[in-house]
Parts: sequence; C-alpha cells; structure tokens
Amino acid sequence: MEQLIVNKTGLQASLQARIDNRTKPLGSLGRLERIAFQLGVIQDTDHPCIRNPHIVVFAGDHGIARTGKVNPYPQSVTAQMVKNFVQGGAAINVFCRQHRIGLRVVDAGVNADLDIDAEMLIPAKIGYGTRNYLEEPAMTNEEADQAIETGRKIIRELAATGCNCLGLGEMGIGNSSSAALLMHLLTGIALDSCTGRGTGLDDEGLRLKKETLREAIRRRFPDQDAKVKPETALSQVGGFELAMMVGSYLEAQVAGMLIVVDGFIATAALLVALAMEPALMNHCVFAHRSGEQGHGALLDYLEATPLMDLGMRLGEGTGSALAIPIIQSAALFLEEMASFESAAVSQKK
Repeated sequence: MEQLIVNKTGLQASLQARIDNRTKPLGSLGRLERIAFQLGVIQDTDHPCIRNPHIVVFAGDHGIARTGKVNPYPQSVTAQMVKNFVQGGAAINVFCRQHRIGLRVVDAGVNADLDIDAEMLIPAKIGYGTRNYLEEPAMTNEEADQAIETGRKIIRELAATGCNCLGLGEMGIGNSSSAALLMHLLTGIALDSCTGRGTGLDDEGLRLKKETLREAIRRRFPDQDAKVKPETALSQVGGFELAMMVGSYLEAQVAGMLIVVDGFIATAALLVALAMEPALMNHCVFAHRSGEQGHGALLDYLEATPLMDLGMRLGEGTGSALAIPIIQSAALFLEEMASFESAAVSQKK
C-alpha cells in the first residue's frame, strides 16, 4: 500500500524548489527532504511547521487476558500502568518531557475504577475490558462504533488546541494478541508469523498463545475462506483501546494532522483504519520497526519504511515520541536554512 501524494502540482513544484534551494547538495538530507515535502502537501503550504505535537495513549483491558493463556503479566498491570503514566513515571513520560511533547492518557476500557483526578487523564470507558473472544465476540458492533466515535471526538478536541502532529500509543495486557489476530485477518499473513512474545512470553508461553489464537480464529471465523470486513474483525477480536485508535487515525486525517505511527499494536490499529479509508496513508510517517514478531512483515505489507530500528517493543507511543524530533527537524531545515541566494553560496553548475 504505497503512500500516494495528493495531486497539487503547483504546491508540489513550489515545495520541491524550496527544498532544493537550501544550502546543500540536492537530496543530501535524505528522508528529511521527503518528510518536509509530505508535511507541506498535508498542510497545503510550502512553509510547513509542527505545532503542539502530542502523544495520546489509549488503555484498555482484554477478556482473553483473564485466562492467562496469552500473557505473562496479570491483567491488573493495565490499571497500574495508567496510574504510572499519570504520575509521570513511564518511558513515554520521560520521552515526552525530554522533547516537549504533549501527553494525554485515555481510559478506553480499563478493568478497574480509576480514582484519578488529573488533567492528563481522559475518562472514556466503554466497558470494564472486552469479553473473552474464545467464548463470544470481544465487543458488540455498537460498542465498537462508540469507541471509534469516541476516538474521533478526542482528536477533534485536540485539533482545536492547534495540534497538527499526532502519535498514538496503547497500554493493555493482551493487546498484542488482538493485534496479531487483526493482522492475520486483514492481510492473510499466517497467524504464527503475526504472533510474538508480547510482554515477554517464554517458549512454552508463546506456543500456548499461538494455539489459543488459532482456536479463537476457528470459533469467531469458522468460514476461513470468507473475506472479513475491518469492522467485523475489530468487534470480534479487537479491544476498546484499538477501536479508539482507529477512530483517532480517521479523525486525524480529517483534521489535516501528520500521523506518527508507533509499533506493532499501533500499526495493527492503523491497518483497520486504512481498510476503511486508504487515503489515510498519505498522512502517515512510520516511527520505528518494533522488535515484536509480526511488525516487520506488517510494515512490508504496507510498503512502509520506518525512520528507526532500535529493537524497541514497549508500546506506549515511545517510538513516536522519539521520531517526532526528527520530523520537527524536517520542518525546521526547510524554514530556517538559508537559500543559495540569501547566503551568497554558489550552486552546482
């Protein structure tokens, strides 16, 4: 799925001329030049900028996690980590503080009453975790629709603050299993190739996880040859946080934002959103290649080249938080570098 730049011939020519006329050899800033070009097309200007960048972390629990078949950590860790986010102690807090990136945390469906009064936390609980998809659909169609619309609303409100650069993160014990299932269902890539160790399963744990997810596919999608709609896949085996991320991606495109795509789970949510709105790809920059099994194959499927490969597999939007400064550099070189004329530097003959 290639990125297709909207046809704005005059703007494209102006953007490329400004990029080429900075005091540097043609193309010498590599990917930064392509990002600057993409930013300009998205923002419909040859003077693009990054304003009020934010990471929004969506947290939700999964019914499958209560079985202990797909996760080494107890489900209670989701609520504990949300409190850690609000207290400023997680990796995403560190990186956002370092790079002056705004941070919001959304209770999309944590299986606990979060008695937290903090501006950072957005209470938007659809339910106390999804249902166990080994026994029944993870959520109803109505719940999935509500979660998608809630994600849209959160991004509309964020856009009203001037934010034009967005990264989405997630927290939810068991959500790498939902991501693997969504990837398999929407790409046709073998389920075993989509399924990784998540938060650190050993070999036996990984074997059990794969076996459990194969059983989930047999129960939720008995007709293996039928094409699965993205909305159906999401409601059958997804999560409330994933559904809110889908809505957030869709609304970010409407709001004209640059979307900085994080790791495996964030990319799986994007896959669902892309199945609904393929042009969304034009707004995406992929932050990094996760160390989680399946992410590399998913990036290849999307024909996406990430900015970094640091072996990270934490989630939380941490890869996006590290990539945003690179994107800011792309906007700044275009705006602040001298031109050949203004610097009185001779161009190549």
